[in-house]
Amino acid sequence: MQEPILEVKTLKTSFKSKNRATTVVDGIDFQIGPNEVVALVGESGCGKSMTSLSIMQLLPRSGEISGGEIRFRGKNLLNLSKKEMADVRGRKISMIFQEPMTSLNPVLTIGLQMTEAIVRHLGVGKEQATQTADEWLRRVGFPEPTRTRRQFPHQLSGGMRQRVMLAMAMVCKPDLLIADEPTTALDVTIQAQVLDLMRDLLKETGMSVLFITHDLGVVAEMANRVIVMYAGQIVETADVRTLFTQSAHPYTKGLLQSTPRMKGSIEKLVPIPGAVPPAGSILPGCRFADRCPLATEQCRERPPELREISPGHSVRCILA
Repeated sequence: MQEPILEVKTLKTSFKSKNRATTVVDGIDFQIGPNEVVALVGESGCGKSMTSLSIMQLLPRSGEISGGEIRFRGKNLLNLSKKEMADVRGRKISMIFQEPMTSLNPVLTIGLQMTEAIVRHLGVGKEQATQTADEWLRRVGFPEPTRTRRQFPHQLSGGMRQRVMLAMAMVCKPDLLIADEPTTALDVTIQAQVLDLMRDLLKETGMSVLFITHDLGVVAEMANRVIVMYAGQIVETADVRTLFTQSAHPYTKGLLQSTPRMKGSIEKLVPIPGAVPPAGSILPGCRFADRCPLATEQCRERPPELREISPGHSVRCILA
């Protein structure tokens, strides 16, 4: 078996306010292998984005990693200095954010933002960096890359900005790409185009991907393996086919039942009642118990462990 590209071990991320620490990512474990696309799914507020920001060490000022390890190719990223981590970011691990308008600098041209990263990480001159930027802009669908390079972010549409973000993430050919809901803000036509483009580029480069989304249709298209998060914990993990056909956690089943299908008979969608509990208000027992139709008193008293129920399929539920 090949060594994993990324290993996250008992990761715990907290936010401090006055004398109180609120845990938003609570002891999660997962790994990503070479050339593997792993989807991290769950509702808003489950801790998906905080997991990605923890890996990149881009947490807001009040956030901190309070426990665990993040190993990239065997090296614990939490032991690196700020300069060493800055060298990893963009060169070895890249990230595409959900809203490109807030990620791109509004006062710098697209070309300047791209060439700055290329010069820093690849050690080439400005002329070579400009040629590389044009090449990648053309590969992500811009027929006139020189014109695009001279534009500012506000002069591009949402889909075009997301293509620029994809080019910026791929230009240094990183080993791992983290995509944090990269198609959420786009309409379905542009979303399909961006996903097709990502799929082609991933086949070409062979990089590993952590794909964060709440859209199970995107998961079915993109992922090899799926991790389901709820209230800061992993509640189920399996390969994509097993998750869609033999899901075992009531939360995963609820997500699937609330997703519309394009084929087969038209069925009424069944929403999951209630909402994800706010961070810091976690009750004893299973965190999904108050929303679970199968919950028993035992579920509310004892927190379940994540356990393997078949090879490669683990579930955090005493009923599984």
